[in-house]
Amino acid sequence: MASFFKRRKKSIQISKNEEPGSGQEKKKEETGPMQAGKSEESSAGKSGEASQKQPDALYTSLAANLDKIKRKTGNSPDVVIRPIKVGGAQAELETAVVYVKGLVDDQSIHDFLIESLMNNAELQKELSPEKAMKTIKDDVVAIGGIKSVKKWDDLFADLMSGNALILIDGSEEALMASTQGGQRRSVQEPTTNVAIRGSKESFTESLETNQAMVRRIINNPDLWVESMNLGKMTKTSVSIMYINGIAKKEIVDEVRTRLKQIDIDSILESGYIEQLIEDQTMTTFPTVYHTERPDAVAGNLLEGRVAVFVNGTPFVLLAPAVFIQFFQSVEDYYARFDISTAIRFLRVLIFFISLVGPAVYIAATTFHQEMIPTALAIIVAAQRESSPFPAFVEAIIMEVTFEILREAGLRLPKAIGATVSIVGGLVVGQAAVQAGIVSPAMLIVVAITAIASFATPSYAIAISARLIRFLFMVSAAMFGFYGLILALIMLIVHLCSLRSFGIPYMSPLAPVIPSELGDTIVRKPLWAFGKRPQLIAAENRTREGKNQKPKPPESRGMKHYTRKEEKDET
Repeated sequence: MASFFKRRKKSIQISKNEEPGSGQEKKKEETGPMQAGKSEESSAGKSGEASQKQPDALYTSLAANLDKIKRKTGNSPDVVIRPIKVGGAQAELETAVVYVKGLVDDQSIHDFLIESLMNNAELQKELSPEKAMKTIKDDVVAIGGIKSVKKWDDLFADLMSGNALILIDGSEEALMASTQGGQRRSVQEPTTNVAIRGSKESFTESLETNQAMVRRIINNPDLWVESMNLGKMTKTSVSIMYINGIAKKEIVDEVRTRLKQIDIDSILESGYIEQLIEDQTMTTFPTVYHTERPDAVAGNLLEGRVAVFVNGTPFVLLAPAVFIQFFQSVEDYYARFDISTAIRFLRVLIFFISLVGPAVYIAATTFHQEMIPTALAIIVAAQRESSPFPAFVEAIIMEVTFEILREAGLRLPKAIGATVSIVGGLVVGQAAVQAGIVSPAMLIVVAITAIASFATPSYAIAISARLIRFLFMVSAAMFGFYGLILALIMLIVHLCSLRSFGIPYMSPLAPVIPSELGDTIVRKPLWAFGKRPQLIAAENRTREGKNQKPKPPESRGMKHYTRKEEKDET
């Protein structure tokens, strides 16, 4: 025991001795390159500046800078360091181009950067490091987006973003050249937000490509973009896009504030940001809309919403979002208003069926048999005669089975995923009916409910209905239609309590805004869209001019041609 306390006391004394030095070994390790930089500065007569040098600033020595880059990146083989010599024969300046292989455009690196540095006549003269750096920045590099870097954090951020760095011996700054490139997925058709009519382009994983696709649709300088980096480890590029003068300043400020409050190690997909900026976390309903269609983003920006782009994902976030927005599709605005209205009615009905379909069957067969027509009630009773389970257990078994088949179909390869889900559903359903586990009527109800959930335009709202469906089934099994109606009332109250960046989730239905009801379940004609949503748009709410309704000629009588007029036209 005595030796234990002595050893512990000794360790405490050692830690106390090291505390004022704040890690002597680490200090020795990190100040090696610094000392090299200081020695060169002292030889140049600048020993006074060396003592005032900031710890995050670059070194004067090229060897010290390259050594720190190698140590910071673990001497990774994909970090390429290309040494070059510039200046005259009397005073050659050692120069290096540093970039990460695979993140840069190789042709730009070799043709416009390295070759320009080696063959430029001005760089073959006698130059000081400062003069050489200015010459390279102003006259040599034929690549847009070149700037000076003086801090290590900025240098590594630019390096890992796919930019090339130019370092010269004797200079305390580096030049960053915009050479981002590498292999990226090309623009393809949308896979989730499929539309019969409309654009066949979808976003990719490139942030710049996605922003350019929206700018091609909205050719207006008022389309503003603000960029930031989120994630302490990943440094993911995130941008917000909005139309100045249309988007409310309060909403833009709120989006910007919530994004800047994010303090997390990594942002791997826009779903990370969606979960960190939403208003209400204890809900299954999405309060931020996401899409992979550029025309959908452009349409929402023109209404006053804010788009959030995340590098590395094809899904763009839109805020604020309202409940009825998840039942709308871009092709609703490309077709006639009567057709779009009928389709929207069908989508709302589909969502309601996917929500309460099994619950209605459970309530009717368990508590309210008198509400079923007599002939149908006799058929259902005869079918359930051989079933050993109550209707609630049957529904749970079949719903869980279909969810398993649905998930398996999504995760399997495309060639066999659809086959497994269809054949599996048929085989399992038929086998369950023949085995007497479930009744044929229950199988039909569950199958219609599953198909209805697939027909919902937005996957985010469809999966919410899939989860809430089980709560409705429990309520119907306990209290019948009384429990079902009570659950519906609670659901409506919950939806009315939600907010999306301060905007009521059920607007313009609750609160009721009569002037905006024409773009909810009903879609009024396109020539009647006079104003933008008043809760979202700012001062500029005028969407189109007056009297946009088509006006055919007053005379609609059939034109009769004489023989002379026919001859004249021919």
